Amino acid sequence: MIIEPRMRGFICLTAHPDGCAQSIKNQIAYIKSKGNIDGPKKVLVIGASTGFGFASRITSAFGSNAATLGVFFEKEPAEGKTATPGWYNSAAFEKEAQKAGLYAKSINGDAFSNEVKQQAIDLIKADLGQVDLVIYSLASPVRMHPTTGILHRSVLKPIGNTFSNKTVDFHTGNVSQVTIEPANQDDIDNTVIVMGGEDWAMWMDALKNAGVLANGAKTIAYSYIGPEVTEAVYRKGTIGRAKDDLEATAFEITDSLKSIDVKAYVSVNKALVTQASSAIPVIPLYISLLYKIMKSEGLHEGCIEQIQRLFADRLYNGNSIPTDDKGRIRIDDWEMREDVQKQVKTLWETATTENIAQIGDLAGYKQDFLNLFGFGFDGIDYQLDTDEMVMIPSIK
Repeated sequence: MIIEPRMRGFICLTAHPDGCAQSIKNQIAYIKSKGNIDGPKKVLVIGASTGFGFASRITSAFGSNAATLGVFFEKEPAEGKTATPGWYNSAAFEKEAQKAGLYAKSINGDAFSNEVKQQAIDLIKADLGQVDLVIYSLASPVRMHPTTGILHRSVLKPIGNTFSNKTVDFHTGNVSQVTIEPANQDDIDNTVIVMGGEDWAMWMDALKNAGVLANGAKTIAYSYIGPEVTEAVYRKGTIGRAKDDLEATAFEITDSLKSIDVKAYVSVNKALVTQASSAIPVIPLYISLLYKIMKSEGLHEGCIEQIQRLFADRLYNGNSIPTDDKGRIRIDDWEMREDVQKQVKTLWETATTENIAQIGDLAGYKQDFLNLFGFGFDGIDYQLDTDEMVMIPSIK
């Protein structure tokens, strides 16, 4: 079939397998260009098919020659219907790993469930013995709780007061006001249950009890803080409460696993174009302004550059891991530089539909968004018939 991008709001309903494969090759080439990292050798990535989780899998494999097991929940292709991009990403990754002689297997299923946890444990026992790095990078809007059987849904809402501010439709460039009503307590509780640290702790407990965590292993989850302009809807909203819970969980995991010297960290990462961030009002406008400034300053990073720097400069640099006063690794340091944020604030106040294309990097935002789904890559003829029925080698 000829595969073209079909948009519905902040979601693209199609994905291009050849474009996704090209994206993987580009990221692998970047990691190889930066040289070897004396990093992990056996890695479990929970949330391994897109965004920071996927970049962590690529960096582990092609930066440290690590064996990787990836867990994700993606839709496979059907005749005449494309898979989700994470499916094609994972298929391409496994093929490239095989070529490089690297172990790579994947599990497609609900990472919140006890069954998938057990499946991962069984594979680690059979193939790897133990893992020395666990990446936790789930970005799901819903969670079926494995103990209660209750389906919880997260919401994106401010807490306390109605929120109003600017946002941009990155498809059209239309800058408008958005208003979001405040959350109630159920909204907050449900968002924490879905996006907080409980499931991360459950994974680590299950892995420890099964004896598949190596002594001295690390586990990393990803978070975001962001600037003042987004804090009402993000860091001080329902998602922020979940991130607070996630960050507190890192200390709890470290304490509960001290007998095997496992340490848990939260890495605060940069604002980037992801499927999740595109759904958050205000964030697309902030990112388009931020990109303009960081690119002009030579500070811009995508997911793969961020994670390569995290591994090489923070996690595996041969020294103690630097953290802030709350114990978090700050790889958002370039984004949050005072001079960068001052410029963003100035541009924010002047942003309109008429000038956003000049003062922001809307073109870069759109390009990154299309790239997430395998579109917009040089060297791919998107007018050609493409086989949508690409399978992941390790998933039968």
